Amino acid sequence: MQFRNPVRSLATIAATLIVVLSASLVMADTDAHKSFDLLKSMEGTWAGKNSQGQTVEVTFRMTAGGSALMSEIHGHGPENMITMFHMDGDRLIMTHYCGAGNQPRMKVIASDPKSVSFEFFDGTNIGPGDGHMQHVTFALPDPNHHTEEWVFLDHGKEMKEAFTYERVK
Repeated sequence: MQFRNPVRSLATIAATLIVVLSASLVMADTDAHKSFDLLKSMEGTWAGKNSQGQTVEVTFRMTAGGSALMSEIHGHGPENMITMFHMDGDRLIMTHYCGAGNQPRMKVIASDPKSVSFEFFDGTNIGPGDGHMQHVTFALPDPNHHTEEWVFLDHGKEMKEAFTYERVK
């Protein structure tokens, strides 16, 4: 293919790249906001059980002028924890204030209309090899039921905990 006007050709290529990159950014932003909307739909009180059959309650509520969602786990001691979800530019992140005394931050690694998964990317009060939450998936099969699957990583060993919840009416 021979170009007759290289300046016009470069301008056309640049314009095409800008359109493609802009569409990609809009798509990423839309996906992150959809994931945040899914989590916001969980606002309210939920009662359920952990993997050992113990009862647990979690509440979700919007705060900070609607810019953050707070999840508070009400258990039987050290499992009383808070997680904050919020947008960070074009991505959805969470900070988990853990019973282990640290604060892992996670970003979305996968989502669909009924679930969102987060993976650890950094945190505070976490030394090399220290135990911390590494991964979590929230799934909402319908408006009145949800599950949470948490993975704690300690010196290379994963420990999983699953919760099943039903909305309290």
